[in-house]
Amino acid sequence: MSEILQNPDVTASDADLLTQTSIAVRAAGSALRERFGEVVSYQSREELMRALADNDDTALDILRPRLTRLRPDAGWVEDELDGGALPPAEWWVVDPAEGNVNHLHALPEWAVTATLVRDNQPVLTAVHLPLTGETYTALVGAGAHLDGRPLHVSPTADLGLSIVATSQARPDEDEKVVRRVGSSITAMLFDALVVRTAVPATLHLLNVAAGRIDAFWQFAGARADLLPGALLVTEAGGQISDAEGRPWTPQSESFLASAPGVHAEAVATLSR
Repeated sequence: MSEILQNPDVTASDADLLTQTSIAVRAAGSALRERFGEVVSYQSREELMRALADNDDTALDILRPRLTRLRPDAGWVEDELDGGALPPAEWWVVDPAEGNVNHLHALPEWAVTATLVRDNQPVLTAVHLPLTGETYTALVGAGAHLDGRPLHVSPTADLGLSIVATSQARPDEDEKVVRRVGSSITAMLFDALVVRTAVPATLHLLNVAAGRIDAFWQFAGARADLLPGALLVTEAGGQISDAEGRPWTPQSESFLASAPGVHAEAVATLSR
């Protein structure tokens, strides 16, 4: 279990806060859904980046005032690609359009996420998938849920019977990281049943929490794409670490989330 995901006492106010956070991400998701569906050809990276920013701003215009009203003193993480530890106190870690590039290419794998982090521990998270209407939630010490139904990770205990997945942390990744990703996929192709590769990370982690896939790993990463899934997976009974099996924190250079029964095998494969 990661050191960052300890279980402080759950308070009624945190449960109420999660309810209101879920309402906020659903509202932002509805706004993004209205912008979804048409494939646009972009002529330059700058044009694409402006379109990504427009999507972010559409969701943030809804999320920022609502979440700020809920926790006026909480900080706000501006860049969803940021990593590392946060200063002590409460912070909203938000990805207003997780899988934004998918949204712009009329692909269905995207979501809106909001996670409250308290003294560098994620306390609650809400992840909304606007195209399916599903909302995944987790509250530390109170479990993970899909639209109110409890989630449980897979009981699989054999990596050779497992569906596993990985994701690209960001565009223009360092060459060393890219080569490590490639070698890890090759290793998993030998040891796992099926390997899935796609963005964004959060949607893979939802599937780990729901028991649909058995393990997810990623090299590098950001708070906004790993913290929501990390909380969902641990609250669903899963295990997280870095790729070498050490406790994971936002400063770690790798991330692994899995069903407990395949965690040791996944670490061994990724460490080759």
